[in-house]
Amino acid sequence: MNQILFSTSWCIPFYGLMGALLTLPWAIGLIRRTGPRPAAYINWLATFLAFLHSLFVCVDIWNTESQTFLFTWFQAGDFDLSFALEVSSITVGTTVLITGLSLLALTYALGYMEKDWAIARFFGLMGFFEAALCGLAISDSLFLSYALLEMLTLSTYLLVGFWYAQPLVVTAARDAFWTKRVGDLLLLMAVVTLSTLAGSLNFSDLYEWAQTADLNSTTSTLLGLGLIAGPAGKCAQFPLHLWLDEAMEGPNPASVMRNSLVVAGGAYVLFKLQPILALSPVALNALIIMGTVTAIGASLVALAQIDIKRAMSHSTSAYMGLAFLAVGMQQGGVALMLLLTHAIAKALLFMSSGAVIFTTNTQDLTEMGGLWSRMPATTTAFVVGSAGMVTLLPLGSFWAMLGWADGLALVSPWVIGVLVVVNSLTALNLTRLFRLIFWGQPQPKTRRTPEVGWQMALPMVTLTVMTLLLPLMLQQWYLLPDWESINWIVVTLLVSSGVLGIGVGSNIYLHKAWSRSRVLTWRFLQDLLGYDFYIDRLYHVTVVSIVALLSKISAWSDRYLVDGFINLIGFATIFGGQTLKYSISGRSQGYLLTILVGVSLLGFLVSWSLGLLNILPF
Repeated sequence: MNQILFSTSWCIPFYGLMGALLTLPWAIGLIRRTGPRPAAYINWLATFLAFLHSLFVCVDIWNTESQTFLFTWFQAGDFDLSFALEVSSITVGTTVLITGLSLLALTYALGYMEKDWAIARFFGLMGFFEAALCGLAISDSLFLSYALLEMLTLSTYLLVGFWYAQPLVVTAARDAFWTKRVGDLLLLMAVVTLSTLAGSLNFSDLYEWAQTADLNSTTSTLLGLGLIAGPAGKCAQFPLHLWLDEAMEGPNPASVMRNSLVVAGGAYVLFKLQPILALSPVALNALIIMGTVTAIGASLVALAQIDIKRAMSHSTSAYMGLAFLAVGMQQGGVALMLLLTHAIAKALLFMSSGAVIFTTNTQDLTEMGGLWSRMPATTTAFVVGSAGMVTLLPLGSFWAMLGWADGLALVSPWVIGVLVVVNSLTALNLTRLFRLIFWGQPQPKTRRTPEVGWQMALPMVTLTVMTLLLPLMLQQWYLLPDWESINWIVVTLLVSSGVLGIGVGSNIYLHKAWSRSRVLTWRFLQDLLGYDFYIDRLYHVTVVSIVALLSKISAWSDRYLVDGFINLIGFATIFGGQTLKYSISGRSQGYLLTILVGVSLLGFLVSWSLGLLNILPF
């Protein structure tokens, strides 16, 4: 039985895809009498089967060698377009995480989307999401990974624009789609180039090629930057980061998946591309700069947000920036561990925030307060998720950052400074959110808010327990360092940064009526951070203005040059035809004479141009 499950583990992505396809009769309205609920249960069952399948394989794979399945998609002559799937402890463990969090998110969605008329369409899109993520986890082919990233882009567009009757939702979906398309286009160029240079797009073949590849600096730099662009768009990294906070206009269960797993998909592909990226020092430096700027900048921007989901989405960009920084420092194992701990904690945080939004019908932090006694399960989930995000002993994020900082304490000590700053700002932001949401006096929208139902409470409690037990899981997987090898100076710095952020966040003065400070200096700083350093306006002044100007020039040239030339030819033809009709006599002798003269003149011109008249005796 175990051997059968192992040999069919490549089928795990098809569970979610089949669940999405089976929901179509309800999603498009072919079945109405039963209501849309059966579609949700079908998709939930498909995800549950995928979770069981991947879990059984994961239990036995630790003592089994990895296996690769090769599928040929197109072959003609010397051209062979095939893709490989890898079944190993890392890939199967990733599918367990994806299907497990998807199962909890779907259970959560049963309560959150209970009264939504399009719940069948939502569950179908979530199944599409899950299928793409599971395929990305076991993919051992850059060609297949690119196709699956495109599936994630489409899924993001459809889920962000789920409530398409709202204009802001439509704008957010459009911006998310086009921002990702910029990175995807550059990634496609790099994939085509790499296919030409290496002759194969399977990662195992690319690794062998990278060991002996001899590229000039320009080619390696452009190739590396193209490979970075796609994951940068998926992970909302600077300068392609503006879409993630707008994407929070979609349903919260989709935000749970997007902020915990989908953004991590780009970083996962980047992890697999490490040997190719190592060919270009410029690409590695670009990763380091991009990750550092995003990590610190997004942490600062999160402090000024008054929308609960946007405040946490910017912290997602910050932690993905740390993952980019880890890959740029050639610390791929640390990046994977950071993605694992962040995914669980961030999913829990978004579930708790979704519970608050569900009961209060608002996302505005200034309209919340005093919820801790009314929503104890939600409050506990938020506190545990916040603790799992920052470096508080003994939770998972502490060990991920400790393993990273401990290895670079002597080589690159400035990295520890980045970790300390990001950790302090994240702790400060989460403490601020806790005080505004759960502490203080109840507001009109929070005075009679009950705890959420069991469909939403059960996933939160489950993830709370998982977050608390994550250090024990890491110990079972031999991912925790020995106590003898721990650098206690680094431990002190990391723990102190978290305590400092919590302390400052607990003591700063927060007034809900001050959505903007009355002090001019603080107001300028608040607007600077609240509007994301005015980067979107900078884009409007530069990129958007240039594109608009070029489009006006193109429209003018198309109207007056291209269309004008074509219209001139048409007018000349009409004028010539109208003029020639008056020369029609009806006599065939005149027509023959005209044809003879015309052919004679044409023959003379051709002969003269070819020099045939020069050989005549006269």
